[in-house]
Amino acid sequence: MATFAVTYTYSDATTAGRDEHRPRHVEFLKSVFEEGLLVKSGPFGPEEAPGALLIIKGENKVEVETLMNRDPFHQNNLIDQREIRQWNIFFGADQN
Repeated sequence: MATFAVTYTYSDATTAGRDEHRPRHVEFLKSVFEEGLLVKSGPFGPEEAPGALLIIKGENKVEVETLMNRDPFHQNNLIDQREIRQWNIFFGADQN
């Protein structure tokens, strides 16, 4: 399985919508984590532009995109920009 870095960029215009849909967004991420596909995730720090980084496992980019399309933030158009990039890990990779 490959690893993908997914970045979300938000705008201030979507703050209220994100607050409204955050419980469903968190439940979605929790379920993906429990499936073993979400490795790590979290928002960028308070001094950074609004957004988040998610590290996702998947067979290919299309599979990860399909999965992330289920995120309530995506379904409610609360992400200004989403980027999905395959990430080839050298240091810290599983040694299996």
